[in-house]
Amino acid sequence: MTADSLEKIARNKNVARAAARQLSMEQLHKLSEVINEVIEQKAEEDEQRREEEVAKERKLAEIRDAMIEAGLSVDDLVSDQPKRRGRPPKNKTA
Repeated sequence: MTADSLEKIARNKNVARAAARQLSMEQLHKLSEVINEVIEQKAEEDEQRREEEVAKERKLAEIRDAMIEAGLSVDDLVSDQPKRRGRPPKNKTA
């Protein structure tokens, strides 16, 4: 099954019923179990991603506060390095 066909099944009950007619009850129950496992895994991944984002935001806030306390700005952290000059063009003499 392709992602498109799964999307069609998810959007329309009649399409889902037509697809279900091609499967036995045992296959439908197994499909249900697999889909529930996938849903649980995706929910766990989403929760972990949200927790990581919250932790990242918390760390950024701590760094901002520390910079403010130290009287620093982002410009103070970025060093002004001179730009590298490229090699001069080769002289083509024939």
